[in-house]
Amino acid sequence: MQEETVQSIEVTGARVNNLKHINVTIPKEKLVILAGVSGSGKSSLAFDTIAAESSRQWQATYPMFLRNRLPRYEKPAADSIRNLTPSVVVDQKAIGSNARSTVATAVDVAPLIRLLFSRAGQPSAGGSMAYSFNHPYGMCPACTGLGEQVTLDEEKLLDMDKTINEGAIRFSQFSGGSWQEFYYRCNPLYSADKKLRDFTPEEWKAFRIGPDEPLVMDFIRNNTGQVSKLPYEGVVTRFNRLYLNRDISKLKKSVQEEAMQFIRRGPCPVCGGSGLNPKALASKIDGYNISDYHAMQISDLIPVLRRITHPVGQSIAQQILTCLEHMMDVGLGYLSLSRRTDSLSGGEAQRLKLVRHLGSSLSNITYIFDEPTAGLHPADAEKIGILLTRLRDQHNTVLVVEHSRQMMELADRIIELGPKAGAAGGEVVYEGSLDGLMAAHTLTAQSMQEKLTVNPAPLLWTEGYPLEQVTRNNLKQVSVTIPKGVLTAVTGVAGSGKSSLISQEFVERYPDCIVIDQKWIGTSSRSTPATYTGVMDEIRKLFAKENGVSAQWFSFNSKGACPVCKGKGEITPDVAFADPVTILCEECQGHRYNSTALEYQYHGKNIEQVMAFTVSEALEFFPQQKIRTRLQCLEDVGLGYITLGQPTSTLSGGEVQRLKLASELHKEGNIYILDEPTTGLHHRDVVCLLQLLRRLVEQGNTVVVIEHRQEMIVAADWVIDMGPEGGKQGGQVLFCGTPQQLLQCEQSITGRFLGRNV
Repeated sequence: MQEETVQSIEVTGARVNNLKHINVTIPKEKLVILAGVSGSGKSSLAFDTIAAESSRQWQATYPMFLRNRLPRYEKPAADSIRNLTPSVVVDQKAIGSNARSTVATAVDVAPLIRLLFSRAGQPSAGGSMAYSFNHPYGMCPACTGLGEQVTLDEEKLLDMDKTINEGAIRFSQFSGGSWQEFYYRCNPLYSADKKLRDFTPEEWKAFRIGPDEPLVMDFIRNNTGQVSKLPYEGVVTRFNRLYLNRDISKLKKSVQEEAMQFIRRGPCPVCGGSGLNPKALASKIDGYNISDYHAMQISDLIPVLRRITHPVGQSIAQQILTCLEHMMDVGLGYLSLSRRTDSLSGGEAQRLKLVRHLGSSLSNITYIFDEPTAGLHPADAEKIGILLTRLRDQHNTVLVVEHSRQMMELADRIIELGPKAGAAGGEVVYEGSLDGLMAAHTLTAQSMQEKLTVNPAPLLWTEGYPLEQVTRNNLKQVSVTIPKGVLTAVTGVAGSGKSSLISQEFVERYPDCIVIDQKWIGTSSRSTPATYTGVMDEIRKLFAKENGVSAQWFSFNSKGACPVCKGKGEITPDVAFADPVTILCEECQGHRYNSTALEYQYHGKNIEQVMAFTVSEALEFFPQQKIRTRLQCLEDVGLGYITLGQPTSTLSGGEVQRLKLASELHKEGNIYILDEPTTGLHHRDVVCLLQLLRRLVEQGNTVVVIEHRQEMIVAADWVIDMGPEGGKQGGQVLFCGTPQQLLQCEQSITGRFLGRNV
């Protein structure tokens, strides 16, 4: 008798992070949404429990030699996890962070395009590697394949209307009293009291490059009177040697950042930015070389590939087409294959990863997605919904962490965690269908039942920040004014030009803008909310004063650290070819502090217990105004559930953005740029965020959000809608006005979607 197929993944007693011994049943071959407010435990269940255990058991089938070279997964804290299938995690982490990683390499079509040109290109440059900018056979000799030329921007470095003594050299390492200023202030070949503009050609050459005859200058050291013989270098020659032609990553961060202000990047003049040598660029198919293929928008490249008639080239082109059509399916047709992956948004990166799985014939896989509609216009989100249901219909289980109502309407089952965040979350508050959720009393149910409310009284504005004739990226001579002193939402489908207009052009023209993004603020386990906000120093002082000892005893980076694990709480011994293991430190049992530090107390709590406080608990514990003011800002941005000692590397992108926002709440007269601030936020958290942005506006600040969330758009004072579509079909301002006026704009896709929910 044939055994009945197991129909569900069963999780019993899960207690990872804030999960409270929950039991969950996830039906197989269904689209299952995990909902709930930020910090409710969704990711803990999906990624830290189900995905981690699936990966751990799958890797256990490999030899130890291989396992030592793979990511290591701890056994999740749960009583049992039964009936797992192999899992594929499709998250929003960056694909690549170097200049040689492109869309073409990320989706694995780069080798196929090289192969196509090596077989069908005329004249042939040779084998496929002769078309690679990463290989000596194909790379441009001038830029070694990077396609970029980095030069010193002398106009930024030098103020022609000042003398050297007045600060004509703007780089602090060569001026402002530094010892290197001696080269230019005391040079016998020109006067330091003469404006640079008035230098003779000979003086200008000596100042910039150096004299024809080598010059050695006597430098008298102030502290010793010792005389050093220093060979003179012109300011440009010296800057190029010290900051352009060598690795500066070991220099102080502040010096690196300052040096980069005087650097100009542009396409390599030899290869035109392609990174390829002349032989590779001379090889063509139907009039296009390989650089043309990579530079074309994917939607334009597809018809070019379809026209290939070369017998061998046709079959290779068909393989490329399959991948490119999948990219069209996920709404990435506006990208070019040459686009660097480190310039992609989290949503774009996730969809690019999705492309890899669309052509797969595997079934009975559990696909786990981390907010696949994050950063997407509702029109693009529709496409993602179609793809998720397609994966499900191929007999796969699709598990999605999501806040989007659009996705919930497609779900076979919704599991909501909560009821709130952090210690107040971690429970299953609802399991069932969408219809059942609509009748429930959870936070997600309440937000689903609410209709969008259009801002009834948008703030009026008279002054603004003009942008004229902008042509950056796909922008088509855009002229628009960003209102001053109000909340502006910049909207439009993916690739329509929002970030080009605001995050790039606006920020460049108005450099006083404060950009609050979701980039990580620390990847170290030693960086915490307490250290980031500065309250850690105040807490150490309180402990030190109470106990009459040094404040260093209350830092796990200093005297207070466990001597064995150096304050990490764990050690990772070298076990050769066996499984790599991170084990609890036997000396401190994971406490990170040594026993002496833990003996000291403040109001009955030791330093470790205080670091375990949530922000909300710490507000109740500390009466000191200096601490409370900073913690209240975290509470105000909805981060009351995170602990003081939680590593910032474990925070989500949305949490990182709100942590940065917390430090700005008391400021006035600034311009704030927020790029998709609602990413990863539940509707309730969006309402909280809106209150904070309103508070910034009321304090006299200008706030600009690049946004897709409809509840944020309708609450704005002013909307700038870009489009009509992505890539070269975008780059225009479709609409400027109030949210209410946007509803009447027929040519705006954003307006049409808003109209459905108002």
